[in-house]
Amino acid sequence: MKESRTQARVGTLRQLEILLAVYHSGSISGAAKKLHLTQPTVSMQLRKLSEGMSMPLYYQVGRKLNLTEAGEAAVKTAIEVLGCFERLDMQLAGLKGLMAGTLSLAIVTTAKYFIPHLIGDFSRKFPQIDGRFHVGNRQQIIQRLRSGEDDFYVFSHPPDSDKLDMMALLPNRLQAISPLDHPLAAGAPEQLVSLEAFCRAPFLMREEGSGTRHAIEVHLSRLGMAPNIRMTIESNEAIKHSVMSGLGVSVLSEHTLAFGEQQGLAVLNVEQLPIVTHWYLAWLKDKPLSPVASAFLDYIKQPGREQIDLKESSGSLNRVLF
Repeated sequence: MKESRTQARVGTLRQLEILLAVYHSGSISGAAKKLHLTQPTVSMQLRKLSEGMSMPLYYQVGRKLNLTEAGEAAVKTAIEVLGCFERLDMQLAGLKGLMAGTLSLAIVTTAKYFIPHLIGDFSRKFPQIDGRFHVGNRQQIIQRLRSGEDDFYVFSHPPDSDKLDMMALLPNRLQAISPLDHPLAAGAPEQLVSLEAFCRAPFLMREEGSGTRHAIEVHLSRLGMAPNIRMTIESNEAIKHSVMSGLGVSVLSEHTLAFGEQQGLAVLNVEQLPIVTHWYLAWLKDKPLSPVASAFLDYIKQPGREQIDLKESSGSLNRVLF
């Protein structure tokens, strides 16, 4: 009579942790550095995990590591399994009367200018909580959301999905800018500039996948207009300095313009602008919130919570309640 037994085929917790490190870093060497392991050790553990599942988990093209369908499924499972252990640690800490653990947020690039201020008071209230930020363009953050890797996600243009819960945080106005000596800046900010004239000027645009680019394209398309794109630049700061250098005009979030060096920039009064959107905090409906995540959401939802007005006044930030 044959012995009946069930064999685990998803590997050990350590192997799943290594797989996640490879997924996040995009390479064997990056994972080895993050986990303080040797590259042969990382490769060996991945090989054992792959053998246990009887399927390859990844393949390489040049230096780029790509997950197979089985690898993507394993990563999703690893996120769920390791997330359960992390939530258990937080629950046990809560039973001991401690609010400890990790709050993980994935935020689009422009949100990095205000999110640290938004959670500053929360961090001071719970000093034992560690914050973890992942910054990327809109498409990169959507990918993290699909994998369920974080507690919360911050978008100006969240994806349309019935799997998300969301709440508005604060307005996000996208402003037209130019060099100070640009012809369109004569009389700025009082003089009204036609949208047609603005769109004719050489335009500096964010990269594909950027929320700012998405907002600009949607807004101008609705008006039957299109910008005269001269360059595509993958950084708000690089766009600001490129505009200062006279390479063209652009449209950026007021949060980007509220910090850092602004000499040489003019904010234009263009018809049909600024583009007014909102920042949203999003989280997955089906993913259980950890005690830390629940505490953060309760904090954000408090009436009269203190937020940040990102308009600089005499070199300091003004506080507003809303």
